[in-house]
Amino acid sequence: MTMPSRGDTARPGDTPDPDGPIPPEPPAGGKADGNWPLGPVVALGAHILDVLGRPVEAIPPGQSSTRLTEIRATAAGTAAGTAVDLAKLGARVLAIGALGDDLIGDVVTAALARHGVDTSGLVRKPGVQTSATILPIRGNGERPALHVPGATPLLELADIDLDRVRSSRALLVGAPDALGPLAADGLAEVVAAARAGGALVVTDVLYPGRPRDLARISGLLAAADWFLPNSDQLLALTGRAAESKESLSAAIADILALGTGGVAVTLGAEGCLVAWPGGGPPVALPALPVEVVDTTGCGDGFTAGMLAGLLLGAAPPDAAWLGIACGSLVATGLGSDAGIESLSQVLDFLRRAQPEVAGRLADLAGPAAAEMSHPQMSEGHAHD
Repeated sequence: MTMPSRGDTARPGDTPDPDGPIPPEPPAGGKADGNWPLGPVVALGAHILDVLGRPVEAIPPGQSSTRLTEIRATAAGTAAGTAVDLAKLGARVLAIGALGDDLIGDVVTAALARHGVDTSGLVRKPGVQTSATILPIRGNGERPALHVPGATPLLELADIDLDRVRSSRALLVGAPDALGPLAADGLAEVVAAARAGGALVVTDVLYPGRPRDLARISGLLAAADWFLPNSDQLLALTGRAAESKESLSAAIADILALGTGGVAVTLGAEGCLVAWPGGGPPVALPALPVEVVDTTGCGDGFTAGMLAGLLLGAAPPDAAWLGIACGSLVATGLGSDAGIESLSQVLDFLRRAQPEVAGRLADLAGPAAAEMSHPQMSEGHAHD
């Protein structure tokens, strides 16, 4: 099935000037207001329960045990993890994905709802378990994973309310590589619905990646405004083996050649690279120093922050700086929902290193962001 073209939808960076790209008008779909400065956003794709424990340096032998400092369970995955962060930043988020008819699905739903995410777009699939991951977090923040794919690949077009997609300001497709048949048959209609409402389309992948995975999602990437992988994923998808500035630049060029509107590649402790047609060579932005507890969900935090910046009308580098700030804050706690409290808190954090960037973003967000904490969390809910 052919993906819809971006057509005349404005792309960040389409009109560069000597001082940087001129940001476009915000997408027409949906509206921002004082309580929801980012407006309605759809997060479609992988919804996973992460069970995390720290610090784990080794698995105890036999049936012996080890005491840990902390164990947590969070809603995670490139859709659910990003949905939580977007809700904290001031988006009205609708989660769309497939869960099992099990207790794990109940927990994922409750975890999302606790952060104000609308879970009415989640469907339960009988006879299958919800996608889940066990993460023993090492003392340095590294995170080996034990994963069950579960229900994520079973999402179908019939499960998706296209009217709600059509009324969004942005569609995040999280983990198209994990979606099963929908990725090839049905996802084009979802993207077309988003385009009909003028929404920004952003995507990220879940798995390490192979060139055959790129072939499966190339239509989506051609229709997307932004693709936000990490460097390992991008190199694996494009078959560029060596990680260097040259190979990453070549891999970025491979994606842009598909028709993708822009690529932002996270580099872990090295920051990120941002590129878009007409924007010149990839722009390198450094990381922000933090005390790392756990790197789980840092990529989802980056995606949420960059998407928030784009929805505010920021130029790509400024939007990426907001992504870096969000990803850095997530690394300061255990789990993908750690660190981020609100847009104003993230801007305060960014202001320490990049005061001019934070100032421009604050001006775009307006007074609502400065006053906002968690507009979507009901009274009595604790903040993370």
